[in-house]
Amino acid sequence: MTKRRPVGVEEEFLVVDLESRRLTPLAQAMLDKLPDEGYAAELQRSVVETNSTPMEDLRDVRAEIVRLRRALVSAGEPLGVGVIAAGTTPLTGVDGYTFTPGERYQYLSDAYQFLAQEQLICGAQVHVEIDDRDVAVLAAQRVEAWLPPLLALSASSPYWLNEDSGYASSRALAWQRWPTAGPVGPYANAAEYDRTADDLVASGVIEDRGMVYFDIRLSAHVPTVEMRICDSCPLVNDVVLLAGLFRALIIRESEAVEKGEPPRGEERLALLRAANWRAARSGLEDDLLSPLTSRPMPAPQLITWMLDDLRPTLEELGDWEMVSELADQALRRGSAASRQRGALAMNGRPEDAVDLLLAETREG
Repeated sequence: MTKRRPVGVEEEFLVVDLESRRLTPLAQAMLDKLPDEGYAAELQRSVVETNSTPMEDLRDVRAEIVRLRRALVSAGEPLGVGVIAAGTTPLTGVDGYTFTPGERYQYLSDAYQFLAQEQLICGAQVHVEIDDRDVAVLAAQRVEAWLPPLLALSASSPYWLNEDSGYASSRALAWQRWPTAGPVGPYANAAEYDRTADDLVASGVIEDRGMVYFDIRLSAHVPTVEMRICDSCPLVNDVVLLAGLFRALIIRESEAVEKGEPPRGEERLALLRAANWRAARSGLEDDLLSPLTSRPMPAPQLITWMLDDLRPTLEELGDWEMVSELADQALRRGSAASRQRGALAMNGRPEDAVDLLLAETREG
């Protein structure tokens, strides 16, 4: 029987004024009303982060995400602010571009200039526990080809600097500008991975290993693998779906490594990058690239096939019923990017798209 591994979720939220619907630098005022555990500041003062306690049961993961969100919303309401879980916001505003005080954030501002200044993007990161770092680094590389469909499921950032970007995830494109963002491999073992991380720090391009921003990375401090490719998702069920799929992928590929089975997914860097770009462009509303052949397939067809491919692992974990239902819901709704565009198109008001995000984030 395949053993469930604990899974944790980090979510980043944009803080908006409930009257103007624009970003506001009041994240710290909200944090002052919240416990230290589970909540953190980010580079921009209009962004706040939550960190869930790792859980084995996806129902517990969902309950923990809901608990953290409710406390965040409750902290903001007396201040006249709300939070939206999305890769970017339809409305920015000059007040949103304010750095959080602190030595590290000052370093990021000085070293990276407009990359840091435009870092008004939010992601959802999923951590899965795995003890053997050699297995972890090989499994991570095998999972990479399967991550673009997860980006497509999360796509929630059609707007960039108050304009429609033409992409479902403008956040994904903005994030790729950072010097260590992108595919992880190739590495033969954990020692090679660690040596590369250390060499990146020694190069002076990054300050520490916390700035190794691969799409999927190993923690330097705890035995986990972390997926970093996804947008923040307004609906809790979509976050749980991503957590369930990513855990199943890591477990399946870890077991395949231990059995000495060859990789099944695309491993060529150029095609991995092309698949990520395609997912950012399309979301769920157009083609994605097959993890096996790199040929285009309609997104719903590919994700349905991917679910069937993962079904044996999901069933062994006891997650099949929940994950398949959440995936069906996601495909029927369409991406959060598409929903925002639909809300704006009704009356031509970006405020309506913000209201949609506020409601979905609050209600889960």
